[in-house]
Amino acid sequence: MTVLYVVSYTCVMTFEEAEGYLIGDLYKGVTNMFTMMNSERVAVGNQGLGVGEASYQNAVAYARERLQGRSLSGIKCPDKPADPIIWHPDVRRMLLTMKALNEGNRMLASWVAFHLDLAHRGTNEEEKKAADDFVQLMTPIVKAYLTDCGVDITNLGLQVFGGHGYIRDYGMEQYVRDARIAQIYEGTNGVQSLDLAGRKMPAHMGRYLRPFFHLVSQFIEDQQQDKSLQEFIDPLAKAFGRLQQATLTIAQKGIKAPDEAGAASTDYLKMFGLVASAYLWVRAVLVARQKTESNEKVFYEGKIATARFFMQKLLPQTSSLNASIMAGAHPLMDIPQEAFGPF
Repeated sequence: MTVLYVVSYTCVMTFEEAEGYLIGDLYKGVTNMFTMMNSERVAVGNQGLGVGEASYQNAVAYARERLQGRSLSGIKCPDKPADPIIWHPDVRRMLLTMKALNEGNRMLASWVAFHLDLAHRGTNEEEKKAADDFVQLMTPIVKAYLTDCGVDITNLGLQVFGGHGYIRDYGMEQYVRDARIAQIYEGTNGVQSLDLAGRKMPAHMGRYLRPFFHLVSQFIEDQQQDKSLQEFIDPLAKAFGRLQQATLTIAQKGIKAPDEAGAASTDYLKMFGLVASAYLWVRAVLVARQKTESNEKVFYEGKIATARFFMQKLLPQTSSLNASIMAGAHPLMDIPQEAFGPF
């Protein structure tokens, strides 16, 4: 098998006695920094996506080659001493989770990157402003959700390899270590979730939220009558309803008690990422259904099957995330500081 490598450059830098130079106008540094940070945070999200994709490609190649045990439903390779582990349900669970998250995240990152370009090169100021609003909302989601997924995916990739994954021979443990830093730099993922729930949500009376919510709501309404799409639209509609409920709850509670928004923020960001991905997966199904008779039939049928896995196996996480959000801040904030120990 061919092993893919992704390198993460991290080091300590010191600036003692360094000379600084003013870039741009005085007192405009923070504004300029956040303009830069939008593109940088999208780039860091793509780092999580990239290392996750490398881990997946190595894991699926290994699962096709590694012989261990026999399939639970009967022998698949009678000419071999054992079946490849790709036939085992739990290995398929790991591989499909990696595949569905990577492909959904690639659509999400591309969607936001397109609007980032549009915000700079749109045909008119109204188009640029609308694109910038979308980027403002989605940037913390791309940064945090994609890098959280990168850690989950690389851990699954290591697990597919078993003991071989934990040693250096295949490089799978390197992916886990490389993915981990992306959750931290360019603003930790906890800070991204606070940015989403505490700043982006209430900004301009919810202006940043409206384009996304209106778009998805209209899409569900337009497609809901298509019975052949029901297995994809219904889960999206339910998850979207939970996101709407969570948004309203956080907005109402957060006004009087900021800790409520802070306590819900990480769960809320993950729910938002899952719903955004689900919307894009349904759009992908609409395209794939028109291509299943093409020369790339296996590819497009695989897209539909992966979308089905995402909707049925991953998107239901929005239910538990919503329950956690509705529990409020009290389980976090009521415990006395002394109770944390040490004892």
